[in-house]
Amino acid sequence: MNWAFRCLTEYVRRDNKESRSERDSAMRESGFPSARRIAVLYALFGGLWILLSDRLLAAMVSDPQRMSTLQTYKGWAFVAASTLLLYVTVKHEFRGRRRVEGTLQRERDFSTTLIESSPVFFVAINADGETLLMNDMMLGTLGYTSDEVTGKNYLATFVPEADREMLSRVFRSLVTERKPTVNENRVLAKDGRERLVEWHGRPVFKENGDFDYFFGMGIDITGRRQAEVQAKRRLRHLAALHAVDMVITASLDLNVTLNVFLEQLTSHLHVDAAAVLSFSSHTQTLTFSAGSGFRTDRVQRTLHRLGECSAGKAALDRRTVAVFNLPQDPEDHDCTRLVSDEGFISYFAVPLISKGNVNGILEVYNRSPLEPDPEWVGFLESMALQAAIAIDNATLFRDIQRAHSELTMAYDTTLEGWARALEIRDKQTKGHTERVVETTLRVARAMGMEEEELVHIRRGALLHDIGKMSIPDSILFSEGPLSEKERRIMESHPRHAFDLLSPIRYLRPALDIPYCHHEKWDGTGYPRRLKGEQIPPAARIFAVVDVWDALLNERRYHSAWPREKAREHIRSLAGKHFDPEVVEVFFRLEQDG
Repeated sequence: MNWAFRCLTEYVRRDNKESRSERDSAMRESGFPSARRIAVLYALFGGLWILLSDRLLAAMVSDPQRMSTLQTYKGWAFVAASTLLLYVTVKHEFRGRRRVEGTLQRERDFSTTLIESSPVFFVAINADGETLLMNDMMLGTLGYTSDEVTGKNYLATFVPEADREMLSRVFRSLVTERKPTVNENRVLAKDGRERLVEWHGRPVFKENGDFDYFFGMGIDITGRRQAEVQAKRRLRHLAALHAVDMVITASLDLNVTLNVFLEQLTSHLHVDAAAVLSFSSHTQTLTFSAGSGFRTDRVQRTLHRLGECSAGKAALDRRTVAVFNLPQDPEDHDCTRLVSDEGFISYFAVPLISKGNVNGILEVYNRSPLEPDPEWVGFLESMALQAAIAIDNATLFRDIQRAHSELTMAYDTTLEGWARALEIRDKQTKGHTERVVETTLRVARAMGMEEEELVHIRRGALLHDIGKMSIPDSILFSEGPLSEKERRIMESHPRHAFDLLSPIRYLRPALDIPYCHHEKWDGTGYPRRLKGEQIPPAARIFAVVDVWDALLNERRYHSAWPREKAREHIRSLAGKHFDPEVVEVFFRLEQDG
């Protein structure tokens, strides 16, 4: 870099008339013998010639006449010798001068080639701010010729007004600090376009220390900076799309998703407001779902029919509709008063399409003119796709929830039907199932069971006697004591309940009560002789509730018991038939009513 600056500095110096004359003077004084030095050399040679030749002749010849003749010859010899000496000396000097001038010319040609063929900018500016030099690369980029820039004030001609004060400070600091600098500034082209240039500059000083001119070598980084800005913008767009995608994945609340979506959209597109309109295929209308950036609530009363206004046309034609001057668009003005109430100028409507279906419209509003580039429009359409996916997911989830609820209601209605069928078979147990279900759920809640468990407890309580469907009426409705064989048949009904319900997948979690509610805390129950905490909690709770309800209501084999008698009986069986903890919780609830 320093070597290049030296070469280019010499190039500029040679194009400066004042500097060139000073350099030629210095060159004559330091690089070549002057006429005075040649004269001194000639005088020294002549003096030595006269001194030595006269002494030599005086020693050799004493005859005056002969001496006179030899003096004549000596004179001609001096002329010949001095002429030869001058010829050799001058020829040597001119040969050296031509060699130096050739070297200087080669350096000049090299500097010229370096400057003019370089892919970077070169500029030289004198102390008055006038342009001394601008290379072809810079001239071509800015659209000037050399004659148009030479002598022009650099700041006033080539620097935007907003940057002039800053660059002027840079020039002043270069002169005072006397060291190179690196900075970026904008440069004006002839047609008014701006280029961003990274400059490597340094001041050049005269031999007396005064500032001579500023020399700068610049790289046009306009394209690079635009690429960096574009890359950062794309990264922000990807981050916004990712944020929306994360919300879609994490939240099934469409309102939350759309609010986050609209915040990201208005922020990254730099627009004033945006709204999502939902499309109803039944009514063929678009209605407001969510909005951001509006000053009034008028947008919330939006109701467009398919094909009406820009939004309706976007939905009907399945294409993006842009209106760049809403006040001058009578169709949209008649369709909504948002233009006058909100002061909107620019508008975009993008259909929200997912799986081939139009789910709604994404509307974008701005209160100043928009000049979107293809990347802006591409990001808008990508965000619209995200919104369509969010609406589709929410709709799908809502439909699944509704279907699940309907299916669950159908399951529970079926189970209630089975329970009623059992009660119809045995009229004396009418209302028993409903009572034990309600009480069992109360006790289960009091013992800290989760709502998910209560669903299965309810189903199990409804079906607790489903196994009795396999018991013959003669045994089930017997009013006397059962024989050993009949008792074994009766005690098989929990096993029949298991065999009947276990193939039904959604009822497997509810098997604890039908299968185990006749097990006893001390291990003497049936059908598996489970003991203590081996018995499922739901079955332990139901066992207390079932016996309590059976004692308080008339059966064919006993009359209804008084509550106090039933209470004492249940307490007496705590730790034998029943889980003591369940008994304690049960009676605490029973006492509270």
